[in-house]
Amino acid sequence: MSNMTTSISVQIDKKDKEQATAILQKLGVSMSGLINMTLKQLILKGGIPFDITLPKENIDLTQYFTQEELENTAKELSYIEKHPEEYKSYNTTKELKKDLLSND
Repeated sequence: MSNMTTSISVQIDKKDKEQATAILQKLGVSMSGLINMTLKQLILKGGIPFDITLPKENIDLTQYFTQEELENTAKELSYIEKHPEEYKSYNTTKELKKDLLSND
């Protein structure tokens, strides 16, 4: 059985392509590779291989937190905004991870 290939052409937003390409480069995957992987998963699963959903709007946080917890969090965030000098900041997630894993 020969390994025949074919081409497809799609129109996408230029900015979306640039952002996706940048992410794929970091992952070491080409756009063609991503499309091929997605199509293989589509065939294996018999459907779209990832969830397609609308973002939730106006989520009612009280279903996850008590009113008291929400009020305390709002107060704490307000304090942090007014006094950022009291909190350590990180330039990268690598710095944050190193600090979290240190035994200090």
